[in-house]
Amino acid sequence: MHKSILLLLTFILTTSQCFAAHQYLEKEYQNKWCKANNGTTEYILSDKTRVDCLTEDYAIEFDFANKWAESVGQSLYYALCTNKKAGIVLIMENPPKDQKYLLRLQEVAKKYDIRIWTIEPQDMLQMKPCSNIN
Repeated sequence: MHKSILLLLTFILTTSQCFAAHQYLEKEYQNKWCKANNGTTEYILSDKTRVDCLTEDYAIEFDFANKWAESVGQSLYYALCTNKKAGIVLIMENPPKDQKYLLRLQEVAKKYDIRIWTIEPQDMLQMKPCSNIN
């Protein structure tokens, strides 16, 4: 009985990745976009926090669309620490549904001068340097 429960738990934990809600991991979007835009991924700050992508001009935070609000604070903090401009790459895996998050982010970005880019799963197939959307 004890062995069966352990086996079941092991199966659930090892297969849960197969049923993840996202098509790609945040790190995969980050690596692909940052490389295409000549950035440094996971740039470590003096307080041991990590900028997702640091380019010549921007300290950029990546987040899935529903976490748009979290990305604002992080991008502003990273910009402050690096003396760069704040940037956010919003991951939009379901653009019709995620549009509401993008609109919210655009309002805040306008006020705080944050540059926004978006990335979608199809962008992972062929990535070119991106232009901003705001």
